[in-house]
Amino acid sequence: MNSGVRMSVASPMAQDTRDRFSITLAPLSLAEVYALAEDPANGAVVVMSGTVRNQTDGKSVVALEYQAYEPMAMQVFASIAADIRKSWPDVNRVVIHHRISRLQIGEISVLVAVGCPHRSEAFAACKYAIDTLKHNAPIWKKEHWADGSSSWVSIGACEQVGGNC
Repeated sequence: MNSGVRMSVASPMAQDTRDRFSITLAPLSLAEVYALAEDPANGAVVVMSGTVRNQTDGKSVVALEYQAYEPMAMQVFASIAADIRKSWPDVNRVVIHHRISRLQIGEISVLVAVGCPHRSEAFAACKYAIDTLKHNAPIWKKEHWADGSSSWVSIGACEQVGGNC
């Protein structure tokens, strides 16, 4: 796990120069991610925003802490975009931004946006992107509970346990 400082930048590993990926300590901007997914050819921009909620399986959460193996995570993001273009060739923008550090209830931890001429493909590609990210990206979160305890978990393990993360 890497807790080093990284600022949000366009990834040089992007398969398509229109895609943007980042892992950052800074708060994520819904407006920025939407703007990066915009294109005159789009009939749809679908954005998925993952936020820190106040409970997991009925247990009160006070904060989440995210860490990532950033070089590999950025490669996974680029691979997701490449896979999207194989399945939905009309997609013209893929944006994936993930935050690392300690986040409070209500803060955005991940933003995924897909721009495409048609809404059905944009929705499907966006769902594929977040589902695949959660299974494949080397990103971990530590849940801090109200009782003072905490536990690290891979975000991919959340989905395998029951999708409650």
